[in-house]
Amino acid sequence: MCGRARCTLRPDNIARACNLNTLPTQNIQMDRYRPSYNVSPGANLPVVRRGGGTEGEEAIVHCMKWGLVPSFTKKSEKPDHYKMFNARSESVCEKASFRRLVPKNRCLVAVEGFYEWKKDGSKKQPYYIHLKDGRPLVFAALFDSWANSEGEILYTCTILTTSSSSALQWLHDRMPVILGDKESTDAWLNGSSSSQFNTVLKPYEDPDLVWYPVTQAMGKPSFEGPECIKEIQLKNEQRPISKFFSTKGIKNEQGLSNEPVKSNLPQSLKEEPAIENSTGLPSSTVKGDHDSTCSRSIPQEESTWFTNLPKSLKQEPETEDKTGLPFPGDHDSKCDEEATKLPIKRDFEEFSADSKPNTDTVEKPSPVTKKGKLNKNAGDKQPTLFSYFGKS
Repeated sequence: MCGRARCTLRPDNIARACNLNTLPTQNIQMDRYRPSYNVSPGANLPVVRRGGGTEGEEAIVHCMKWGLVPSFTKKSEKPDHYKMFNARSESVCEKASFRRLVPKNRCLVAVEGFYEWKKDGSKKQPYYIHLKDGRPLVFAALFDSWANSEGEILYTCTILTTSSSSALQWLHDRMPVILGDKESTDAWLNGSSSSQFNTVLKPYEDPDLVWYPVTQAMGKPSFEGPECIKEIQLKNEQRPISKFFSTKGIKNEQGLSNEPVKSNLPQSLKEEPAIENSTGLPSSTVKGDHDSTCSRSIPQEESTWFTNLPKSLKQEPETEDKTGLPFPGDHDSKCDEEATKLPIKRDFEEFSADSKPNTDTVEKPSPVTKKGKLNKNAGDKQPTLFSYFGKS
């Protein structure tokens, strides 16, 4: 359907837009015409029709009300222009309101573009549809005249619609009948039979018809300024993929960013608390401790004097990189280096005294008793084969 349009054409360009610039032009009631970016039913709209004057055929530019009021409407009734502002081209020759107009009351309506709404649930988004090169759109239309109770004659018109083109089916199932060239406009105005003008009552399939979304404020007829055709960006439209990436930091001459590298490792991997046992040495049962990484193990006898070492020798600083993890291989090399610096002077007597086993506390093994031969009683005799088998 077509319920809103933009018509800001100058009166002297309307006949030219309808390919009738070669004929003499006559203007009727054009003082009522007000160019608008948001023309709605009930407003004055310039219509082009053929007229037969005394000097021959001519083009008449007549300003009419958009929204057909049939001539048989009662004079006392208030005209309703929203009732018949569109007429279906498929049934225009069947309905009584239109079939009597087809033979002689065919006309053209020239506009720069029209609006259509896309339904999305309870919301409706308007789109502005126009030709890519800016040429006016020419619609097939019908007109009629009606006299009210005061004798005033009112000229009204209706725009014919057809099924939507393949490119606009996503937007709406109907569209106005667009006459794209001089042959189609002449066939609609000058055709003497229905077979001649029925060929032009079809969807407009040319690729030069384009559209874009506009503000929802143009749904009000009072909103009729240039803002009606201003393109807007819909919120649900997908952004280009470049919008998802932002450049942070300035790249140097070598193409490397000056921004420091941030580690994504968890805090538990950056800092490992040292677990010590009662002797002050790292526990050998903890995975990754000091004893498992050092290649030199400390004897049990050295534990007494190792606890008296200065703190600088007990705690070894770890070399960390920017990620907070020690470099692989550094810990082993430092353990070997510190182990070579340990003082090895010990009191031999104290060491030998400590190393001697304490015989008082050591339990002596129980003497092994030799198994003696069991004395067999003389009277106990073992059975022989003769006891089982009798003598023969």
